[in-house]
Amino acid sequence: MDITGAFSYHNLIFVMKGFGITLWVAFVAIVLSFVLGSITGTLRYMRIPVLSRILGVLVELIRNLPLLLILFFTYFAMPDVGIKLGVMSSAIVGLAVFEAAMISEIVRSGLSSIPIGQIEAARSSGLTYAQTVWHIVLPQGLRRMVPPIVSQFISLLKDTSLAIVISLPELMHNSKIVIAQNFDYTLPILALVAVLYFAVNYALSLAAKRLENKWV
Repeated sequence: MDITGAFSYHNLIFVMKGFGITLWVAFVAIVLSFVLGSITGTLRYMRIPVLSRILGVLVELIRNLPLLLILFFTYFAMPDVGIKLGVMSSAIVGLAVFEAAMISEIVRSGLSSIPIGQIEAARSSGLTYAQTVWHIVLPQGLRRMVPPIVSQFISLLKDTSLAIVISLPELMHNSKIVIAQNFDYTLPILALVAVLYFAVNYALSLAAKRLENKWV
């Protein structure tokens, strides 16, 4: 084990560049997946004829596919239909689509957990169905969704490591290159990677708990 060599200036800079890409890809994918998943989950909850059924089929299809397969599809298969994405764009699209399907189910389940009596009371007071969903169901449902949604965001951040298969220069990819220089670097570098992942994911968990406590 060579701690001094593993944590040399150039190695640390290279690893941290990978960490920066990991955070950026995760951030963009989280935003996209949350927006797409929330819209999809809400539309499924509203049971719009045909549309809700089509969305349900798509969500179940994506949820039951491995993320690795989706990443391969976005990077290697989409060019065959005229859509060519770069490595980073492919990783973001693959992660966002996969996580959006997961979040969609969380949103749909969260909205469905609201007592039907509240919906009936809102409708009887003159609110339309869309207004009832927006003003009554969504605010309460979102509070219940915080823990599972944050768990999905944490999973997404960790899943960025799978993008190593399409050579995205993220944290694990760059760490692997450093380790390949000298296998004595393995333990120190992997320990650093573990600390970086833990720090960000733990911070997300703490933020989720504070938000949940604030809304209770």
